[in-house]
Amino acid sequence: MIIYIAEKPSLGRAIAQGFAGRQQKRDGYIELENGDCVTWCIGHLLEQAEPDKYDPAYAKWTLQHLPIVPDNWLLVPKKGTSKQLTVVKRLLKTASQVINAGDPDREGQLLVDEVITYCKVKRSVIVNAGRLLINDLNVNAVKKSLNNIRSNREFTGLSISALARSRADWLYGLNLTRAYTLLGQRGGYSGVLSVGRVQTPVLGLVVRRDAELAQFQSKPFYEVFATLVTQAGHPQGRQQFQAKWQPSAACEPYQDEEGRVIVKKLAETVVNKTRGQSGIVQANTQKNKQSPPPLPYNLSALQIEASKRFNLSPKAVLDVCQSLYERHQLITYPRSDSRYLPTEHFKEVPSVLAAIKANSPEHKNAVDNAKHTLKSKAWNDSKVEAHHAIIPSSRNKVLSSLSTDEAKIYQLIATQYIMQFYEPHKYQEQILVVIIAGGEFVAKTKATVALGWLALTKQADDKTTHPLPALSKGQAVDCLDSQLIEKQTTPPKHFTEATLLAAMTGIARYVQNNDIKKILKDTDGLGTEATRASIIDLLFKRQFMQKNGKEIHATLTGKALINALPSEATQPDMTAIWESNLDKIAQRQMRYQDFMLPLTQSIGNMISSSQQIDTSLFAGLASTKPAYKKKWRKNKKTG
Repeated sequence: MIIYIAEKPSLGRAIAQGFAGRQQKRDGYIELENGDCVTWCIGHLLEQAEPDKYDPAYAKWTLQHLPIVPDNWLLVPKKGTSKQLTVVKRLLKTASQVINAGDPDREGQLLVDEVITYCKVKRSVIVNAGRLLINDLNVNAVKKSLNNIRSNREFTGLSISALARSRADWLYGLNLTRAYTLLGQRGGYSGVLSVGRVQTPVLGLVVRRDAELAQFQSKPFYEVFATLVTQAGHPQGRQQFQAKWQPSAACEPYQDEEGRVIVKKLAETVVNKTRGQSGIVQANTQKNKQSPPPLPYNLSALQIEASKRFNLSPKAVLDVCQSLYERHQLITYPRSDSRYLPTEHFKEVPSVLAAIKANSPEHKNAVDNAKHTLKSKAWNDSKVEAHHAIIPSSRNKVLSSLSTDEAKIYQLIATQYIMQFYEPHKYQEQILVVIIAGGEFVAKTKATVALGWLALTKQADDKTTHPLPALSKGQAVDCLDSQLIEKQTTPPKHFTEATLLAAMTGIARYVQNNDIKKILKDTDGLGTEATRASIIDLLFKRQFMQKNGKEIHATLTGKALINALPSEATQPDMTAIWESNLDKIAQRQMRYQDFMLPLTQSIGNMISSSQQIDTSLFAGLASTKPAYKKKWRKNKKTG
């Protein structure tokens, strides 16, 4: 008997629909006509054991016990799931073959593998286990996946990598949370000071941004603009345009680190030297350019866009996506980190576009004008791994049956998909360089030639600038006037949920070390597609951050914690190294022990050095609710 183990009941039901014949719905599973069974987890059925399962003495938080490092790791049934775990365990005893049908990501792989191991399935069955990867819950897509079951052994590296991350997060979060909570208590703070491999660097971003804003002093800088006109006899008549002065290398001593002129006298000199003078055209270039349609969304890109457009939190967007995927089956797997599509999917384009048109009347014209045969750069097998970009499914369902937020998110995803079947946006860029009294002035314009995919956006209404005069190198122009414009440097903005999420995905921007920066560019940033929203939400719940309108500010407790921790715990560098090594484990280029041993030693060193901290940092802080101490383990997966 073959036992299929899905990650969730909704996925289990979708798998069962992929089989023909009569089926019997049982308690916790579905029996197929041939006797095979489809069962499911309810998310995680198992979780890492609490420290007191290893030693009852660990129930008391005390520095003498740290670091707590299990010799033999224990998994225990998660509260409220024991009934379903019993069902799965009973079915596995009769299995001749097992199919892992967890979600197509690292966590989904481990989630089911852990259950198989915990239930003590026969070695021979484990060796021959299959792996079913499903990105789309529609029947046709499920049937296709059922005909392409792979060996579960192909994903052993991924499973070990997920296991290493799970255990490492447990070690890091539990030990440092206990250590700093105890330090806080010494300083008079009675709440829990939780530390996490991902949550703490995210909080560090906010604390450092707040400090930067508090210390910011606006300073003046200066720009010079020349009003130029073509001379008499020009074929197009006297045409006027504006050009901006470009400081030369000799001006560097008078500029700030961003190249802005900060000495007013220099700018005034340029104005006086150029006003009323003639200029000579050094170059006039016209280039035809084009921009391809933006790629379909992954989860982070979708969350950022939805936050900007609809002011929806990242968690709200994820919840809506899960509903569109599981309940309505209108989109593909949402927790995707990919923005690319497999070339095989191209055969399904007509049915997906037809579904969009049927579901959303607002998209009728967009679909009618789409060119089904166009293949954008989104179709790239080399960039698709376990799952592909989030796109609409081929299911028909009128959007009036959806909630307001569900309809909004579906339409965002649909528009981004339709864009793949529009021509690139084509435009002409003109750059005119004029030398006046030895100084270089540049004028730029951009004129749309063909809207292409831009026709599907609000940007299509933007006015293009007027073209510059047709001038050749060596031709003269007159400088009617030069003006000095004084501006003020502006501070960076407080993070919002959208910009904080963008910072997590593009975390390399906040790293100075070039080697670390490269690692972060090659990985997915801080956290994963599945956890980023919950990490931000968790920092609010733990009262380390708070919102002021859309702005995110660190609380006094959040600032105190970051200031107390060693820099390595508050910067993204450590996570970059973790992710690089976890990827090596997944690719079988690194052993589990070679990752875990140095990590354990590092945690011990951090706990030892924490004893030198001035605990008065925590004096007078408003404590978090005592319940947080109980909830820390519940939220461990968010880092």
